[in-house]
Amino acid sequence: MDSRFRLHGSLPRRLIDDGPRGNERLTGGLAILLLILLAIEGGTVLVIRSTLPLHVFIGVLLLPVVAAKLASTSYRLVRYYMGSKPYVRRGPPALIPRLLGPAVGILTVAVFGTGVGLLFVPAGQTTLLFLHKASFVLWFAAMTIHVLIHLTELPRVGLADWGATAHRVAGVARRRELLLATLVVGTILGLVALPLSNPWDHWLAGVGVGG
Repeated sequence: MDSRFRLHGSLPRRLIDDGPRGNERLTGGLAILLLILLAIEGGTVLVIRSTLPLHVFIGVLLLPVVAAKLASTSYRLVRYYMGSKPYVRRGPPALIPRLLGPAVGILTVAVFGTGVGLLFVPAGQTTLLFLHKASFVLWFAAMTIHVLIHLTELPRVGLADWGATAHRVAGVARRRELLLATLVVGTILGLVALPLSNPWDHWLAGVGVGG
């Protein structure tokens, strides 16, 4: 018998559990990263005229993080409803998050989709700008409820891969690398997108919007 099994009892079984627990940790880690970046992004909204380049940079930086978060959340649901035993044993998400999840997902795509779209239309395009603002208001309301539901458990789950017991669930290095990769890719995309904000920066200065 492998000495690891003799010395650590049931620990090896936890070590190879890279299913629901790993998914939960990844989703939580991405959620914490999102909250930090979204707090910065929200601050720029209050003084958008003087912080538009930063607003665009953070918004585009968020794209890979948001995509990874949606993918990790969707993956859990797909595995559960497809009858994957580890995910079925873990159980479904609570009822309210399950009902709210699709709305949060759709509104997230709407906010970021319209935001990116604004970079590729003439500055002052009011229809798309209105859709971006409207979807943001609805998204903010849905996200506030979503965050409050998970707030108490988020530090424990989201920081689990960085604590003393991190390696009790396999895949720690991969999850850390994925978090870092979303930041690196997002930073590159954000820097590339910065020049696209110039026309809107001039437009905002002209109309006197923001702080």
